[in-house]
Amino acid sequence: MSDGGDSGDGAGSGDAGDVDLAERAPTPVTDADHDEWLDALAAGEGYALVCPDGHGSLPPRRICPECGSASLSREPLGDTGRVETFSVVHVPSPRFADDAPYVTAVVDLGPVRTTGVLRGVEPAGDAIEVGLSVAVGVEERATDGEPLVVFRPANDG
Repeated sequence: MSDGGDSGDGAGSGDAGDVDLAERAPTPVTDADHDEWLDALAAGEGYALVCPDGHGSLPPRRICPECGSASLSREPLGDTGRVETFSVVHVPSPRFADDAPYVTAVVDLGPVRTTGVLRGVEPAGDAIEVGLSVAVGVEERATDGEPLVVFRPANDG
């Protein structure tokens, strides 16, 4: 007798149990403006989009998210910023599986703040602190080689 549930023979299951979760992960969305910004950042020519009122944002943008101005200019980012907050990630998403444990940090770069991975420090160490001066760049994610924003401790001296 059947209770109407799954018979366990795989019928009607679509073989979903045989699919690796990494294969089912969505393909990353790419955006030409964001890719251009990452390329500029990697070349040491990072920039923020700044409206006439001085509000900064990062690409892709067509208008200022603060005031709605469509007049945005590219203003150079400094080479360094300061850590505002951070978190050590021990249980990563599949795309960061080979990077764990790692540190995600929010860094103030002047007109903007951005999130990236803090490298060059031990995630379990005490060298990470709010206010740490960091250099910004672009490196590859260990798991799949995709580019990402990376911070490393800066030499302030």
